[in-house]
Amino acid sequence: MMTSSQELQIGQFVKSKAGRDKGNVLIVFGIVDEQYVLVVDGDLRKLEKPKKKKVKHLSKIGDIDMEIQNVMTTDEPFNNAWLRKKVADRLDQVRVRRDDSNG
Repeated sequence: MMTSSQELQIGQFVKSKAGRDKGNVLIVFGIVDEQYVLVVDGDLRKLEKPKKKKVKHLSKIGDIDMEIQNVMTTDEPFNNAWLRKKVADRLDQVRVRRDDSNG
C-alpha cells in the first residue's frame, strides 16, 4: 500500500481505488505534497482541470512512461487527445498481457 507521493512520479500510470473515478486509469500530472497528487486522463480529467487525488486512493500500473514524463516536465506541447491515446494504449497493453496469461 502506498503511503507517500515519493513513490509516484509525473508520468506514472495509476488506477483509482476509490471515489467517483474508481477503476479508471489516470496519469500523474503533478505532485502536490506527501498525501496528494494531480491526475489527468484527457477525458473526464482534462489538463485544464486536473483532479487532486489522495495517494492512498491510487495504485501504480506498471512503470513510468518516460515519453509522458519528458513531455510533462518540459515545454513540449501536448493536449488532452494525446493523453487519451496514451491511456488507451496502456489499457490495450494491460489487456494483451492479461489475455496472454490466461491462454
